[in-house]
Amino acid sequence: MTQQPEQVAHQRMIAGRYAIITEIGRGGMGIVWLAEDRTIGRRVAIKELHLPAGVPAEERRVLEERVLREARAAGRLNDPGVVTVYDVLQESGATYIVMELIQAPTLTAIVGRDGPLPAETVARIGEQLLSALEVAHAAGVVHRDVKPSNIMVLPNGRVKLTDFGIAQSTDDPRLTTSGVLVGSPTYLPPEVIRGGQADARSDLWALAASLFYAVEGRAAFERPSTAATMHAILNEVPYLTRGQGPLAAVITGLLNTKPEARLSTQQVRGLLTQVVHQTVPHAGTALYPANSTRESTGPVKRRNPWPWVAAVVLLVAGAFTGGWFWGRTGLVDPNVDPAKGPTYSYGDATADIPEFELGQGGCGAAPLASGRSYTGSTDCAGPHDFEVLYEYNPFGSEEDTEYPDQSALRALAEASCSLVFGLNEAVPAGQRDSLVHTALVPAKESWEAPSSEMNRNLYCLIARRDGKQLTDQVVPKN
Repeated sequence: MTQQPEQVAHQRMIAGRYAIITEIGRGGMGIVWLAEDRTIGRRVAIKELHLPAGVPAEERRVLEERVLREARAAGRLNDPGVVTVYDVLQESGATYIVMELIQAPTLTAIVGRDGPLPAETVARIGEQLLSALEVAHAAGVVHRDVKPSNIMVLPNGRVKLTDFGIAQSTDDPRLTTSGVLVGSPTYLPPEVIRGGQADARSDLWALAASLFYAVEGRAAFERPSTAATMHAILNEVPYLTRGQGPLAAVITGLLNTKPEARLSTQQVRGLLTQVVHQTVPHAGTALYPANSTRESTGPVKRRNPWPWVAAVVLLVAGAFTGGWFWGRTGLVDPNVDPAKGPTYSYGDATADIPEFELGQGGCGAAPLASGRSYTGSTDCAGPHDFEVLYEYNPFGSEEDTEYPDQSALRALAEASCSLVFGLNEAVPAGQRDSLVHTALVPAKESWEAPSSEMNRNLYCLIARRDGKQLTDQVVPKN
């Protein structure tokens, strides 16, 4: 609620208790007033439903019901990240919600003024919003309109999520009008655009879109028209240029168009914690020695068409660098994974595989073996010896970044390959027993090559355990 020029209301009173001082905001659902609670002696914000003349009676009733639902929803929540509702009033045919007064700029205003925010700042905002949404979801409340203009940031860094004006309780179906999209188009989750009902996973999608805006300084899907915006949400993969590492894993892992494939709140919290406490893989850990820390804001060379792969690799990296044990994380220990094949290095004359130039979804025409090079993909629809399950670079492209510890690099590649291999979205469950997965890691020469030739990707390949050729493509097409 950004403050507007003062408009004196000549001590208008509401319910004989609240003295109106001035207007501080105006939107599609009404006017927000600055007022004083004469009973307690504190200043509050009062939202008044204000509709133009000529609105049909039935539509007016629906909108009034929506405002009341806002009060019911927000009034059930108790979290520092949620604007508190003090009172709900109906007087002289008007509806009012008395709320905690927050005099702070929105995330939209801050980014508009200062530009893209640092990753740590964005992660701290994300942590607080995640807590607020967890409280709401536990109470059966879906916000349905998480966006930068509904996120207020106080000078001390505290964040408040406001405007539950279209929030919907999961046990209140009265206003689920079929075919009506409620929410800001730029931040509407794909399942809602397709006509489905918003749920907790939808709020997390919108949270990720808001974090994208904060770290990149632009909306991920905003286009010149509503139709183009919705098409982008449904069909395009947003490209991060400033957000990297665990923060990028959060954003891409939540912007998956399939709700069931999005990260859980626990995974999101773990990744955000890494950003806040600077426990990313290259910040003085087993994977990167302390003297080789780096921070890169440049674009990555290749885009990953499966956003959840980034989250999996970074999640596994966090398990290693945080000193966790396999039993605590619940990850698949590659040392006892029956589907685990050998791990190869690639990219120089002394590597196991001197050259490897296949991309994700590519297929090899010769069995995997040390000493061989693979420079082109064969037709996956015909017989082939292996497939590239994924390729991903979690390290960036800074040329002065030192080559990591070899054993830790291999362990990271093996663990992430084991975990991705076990996901139904990656490999159909019915085919895993007949397959083996193999990890590829960059050799030092590939790592340190000039940027035009550099390849720091981790690869995960799959083949048949019995050594025979695959006759059908295993990796699902994107």
